[in-house]
Amino acid sequence: MTNMNHSHKNCVAMSVFFTVVLLVFIGQTECQTDVNVTPPAKPCSASTTCNSCLQSSKCLWCYTNDTCTDYPVSHLLPSSAECKLSDARWGVCWVNFEVLIIAMAMLAGSILIAISVCCCWCCCCRRCRSGPDQDDEQFTRRREEIRQRAEERTGERKNRHEDIRRKYGLMADSSSKYSKLENE
Repeated sequence: MTNMNHSHKNCVAMSVFFTVVLLVFIGQTECQTDVNVTPPAKPCSASTTCNSCLQSSKCLWCYTNDTCTDYPVSHLLPSSAECKLSDARWGVCWVNFEVLIIAMAMLAGSILIAISVCCCWCCCCRRCRSGPDQDDEQFTRRREEIRQRAEERTGERKNRHEDIRRKYGLMADSSSKYSKLENE
């Protein structure tokens, strides 16, 4: 029981550790992106190239009509009337918005799957560790019972054989009233 509690505590500690590391990593990533972002000196519509437009995180570059517009913060994604997702750029010029969304979704999904696998692995390991201990204990107990019964049967068998030998005088014991007949 103590071993199971110890493994459960290790599992919980491991899960908490991974969660804290993940949150710290996300926090540092957000802090780094906030530090690197410089406020635009001019409005987004004044930019004429993709690189100058995307210096601000508030701007969105559209390759369809080569314009820089304010990012539609009221919506998560820009509408197709403003710019198609495959032609929209945000953050960097070499990744279109569609690929960026897919990559972010894949990254988030991978992180969730990794956390789920870690939690399931910890729970399964805890069950697996407690199972064989109980099975080994039952196996040892059963093996000992079988050995004791076998010893009892062996002792009873020896006693019966000795009684039969005494009865028919086959023992070197002289206290028996029967004696062995010898033909000479």
